[in-house]
Amino acid sequence: MTATGILGTGSYLPADTVSNRVVAERAGVTEDWILQKTGIRERRYAAESEATSDLAVEAARAALDAAGVSARELSWIVVATSTPDSPQPATACLVQHRLGAVNAAAFDLNSVCSGFVFGLVSAARLLPGADGAVRGYALVIGADVYSRIIDREDRRTAVLFGDGAGAVVLGPVRPGYGIIGSHLASRGDQHDLIRVEAGGSRLPASEKTVAEGQHWFRMDGRGVREFVAAELPRAVREVLAEHGVSAAEVDHFVPHQANGVMLTETVPQLGLPRAVTHLTVAEHGNTSAASIPLALDEAFRAGSIRDRDVLLLAGFGGGMSLGTVLVRWDGTAAPASRKDSST
Repeated sequence: MTATGILGTGSYLPADTVSNRVVAERAGVTEDWILQKTGIRERRYAAESEATSDLAVEAARAALDAAGVSARELSWIVVATSTPDSPQPATACLVQHRLGAVNAAAFDLNSVCSGFVFGLVSAARLLPGADGAVRGYALVIGADVYSRIIDREDRRTAVLFGDGAGAVVLGPVRPGYGIIGSHLASRGDQHDLIRVEAGGSRLPASEKTVAEGQHWFRMDGRGVREFVAAELPRAVREVLAEHGVSAAEVDHFVPHQANGVMLTETVPQLGLPRAVTHLTVAEHGNTSAASIPLALDEAFRAGSIRDRDVLLLAGFGGGMSLGTVLVRWDGTAAPASRKDSST
């Protein structure tokens, strides 16, 4: 019996690097203020010609190449995003067309900054057949272009966000490896902490909503910090206990890259004595659903993750929503390893 695991990762960052100096001038703050409050030094902004699907396609191609899987072999494509190309159709369908993944069913998933974890769990549960055997492959992409929905003069949000995409290919791995377990949670009672008020059926786009700035991304930063400080340690304890993994067994912690200072304060409260925390927020900023797969891909490309290592991925964001996933890396699942083992 096979399990579901990650076979390959990929990522894409736009070419335009935006420094704190540029952001500070627009937001009415200083470069030092941004670094002190967020730990961010720079971020990337998509070119005018780039939409979310463009970033997603590039990350997807890199992940498929790393996994040694062709687009035609895919059964599922899940795009986690809160900045789709347009309200309809699903951005995932545009990605499917560009990749030539003619055999894949494609859909979007919006759980804001938790989206990649929610998408990963959803795709992993779609792959096993009725007999429990994993057949076929799924592509899970986190992609966002927040530079289009941030108010450049709002220091609470403009200093944080950047654009990017990350992707993973899921497929069969050895028993005892792959996704060990997950835990997803939503706190709809705190939905107003992160929001874009207009553009949907509640407040359709109009001259009034545009004039009042209701299409911009808004966030209660203090409320989000309090939510993360209270809920993330609890979520980590729950997923470990639920799936029989001790805190000392976790080798790598890959969190949503929300704010570098907040993560530095929160990680010691998680009780993970051996885990290496992978942070890319200083160079990428907060890329919403893309942040975890971007950091994961960087860790894999750096050779930091080895066979049997246990990874804990944790996403948190609008909704409010929070998701954790435990993964045991199967080092023999990489194309090069499969080739070597067959000779």
